[in-house]
Amino acid sequence: MTSLRIVHRSALALKQPQAWLGTSAKTRQRLVVAVGGNALQRRGTPLTLASQLAAAAEAAPVLKTLASKNELVLTHGNGPQVGQLALQRTDATWDVLGAESQGQIGFVFSQVLASVGQPTAAVLTQVEVAANDPAFKDPAKLVGPVYTVGVEAEGVAKENPTWVLKPDGDKYMRRCVPSPKPLRILQLDAVKALLAARDDASGAMPLLPIACGGGGVPVVRKPDESFEGVEAVIDKDHCGALLAASLGADGFIILTDGGGIWENFGKPKAREMAEASCEYLQATKAGKAFPGSMGPKVEAAINFVKMSAAAGKPDAWAAIGDLRDAEGIVAGTEGTLIKDTCQDGVVWRAKK
Repeated sequence: MTSLRIVHRSALALKQPQAWLGTSAKTRQRLVVAVGGNALQRRGTPLTLASQLAAAAEAAPVLKTLASKNELVLTHGNGPQVGQLALQRTDATWDVLGAESQGQIGFVFSQVLASVGQPTAAVLTQVEVAANDPAFKDPAKLVGPVYTVGVEAEGVAKENPTWVLKPDGDKYMRRCVPSPKPLRILQLDAVKALLAARDDASGAMPLLPIACGGGGVPVVRKPDESFEGVEAVIDKDHCGALLAASLGADGFIILTDGGGIWENFGKPKAREMAEASCEYLQATKAGKAFPGSMGPKVEAAINFVKMSAAAGKPDAWAAIGDLRDAEGIVAGTEGTLIKDTCQDGVVWRAKK
């Protein structure tokens, strides 16, 4: 059992990840960065192209810097966007809406990254799931806009009796759809080909791959070996973990709209973890109080680190933090670093 003793360190001491994120050809790493759909559409702000471009533009410079020093693959969520599309196109299926959201958000990132001099290639990605996945009977993926608990949420439920609404934090409710486990990424070789195109002399990435957007378009394999889309939205963090592990990545970074992993989040005694081991996070059930938001991120980070360790990469790491703090996460001064092992199980970030 991992020790739960608390260790306090100053922010100046929390720069260990910086050396890992690549500063030269010798330390160059393969990284997968996942940007949450909610991070592109802050709560309380309108879901517009302008707001998404503005949010993505905040991360563009640090993403370019990462790509100049490492092999970088970008993935993203689509919860608010695909839910909004569903409201606009009630006759479309979730797999088709997922593909449309990949194009929409892929365009957003392609534009802001081109604006800072980093070309991209957005890959329309399909991801295989199991037709008998239990998730089809228990919708859990939060999509679309938030509805305030009480009169608003009750009104939405009455107007849409076939919807499943579940809590998103303490103040909101959101629509939920099935979210099966990702099993295989069909366009993985395309991503590998883009990574292989790196200029060995300069280290530059001619095209930064954007893949598995919104968790990828969910498909199942039919008896005749063909594929067919299904009504679901795959969790982008779980798919991102699979993508990172399948690529043999050294690190997996999840950028959110709410910072790293906190104890007593939103309460007076809240404190953020600067670093934590997989065992500590599992023992303390970190993120379980937020099954529709932070919970899957913590689980995905743990899954990536453990899959990597099993594949012979014990030093693989994951990090979770706010999109606005992307540069600080790279420097090790923001967010939470997750590793297979950590001295004392957890290091708490010093209060600022």
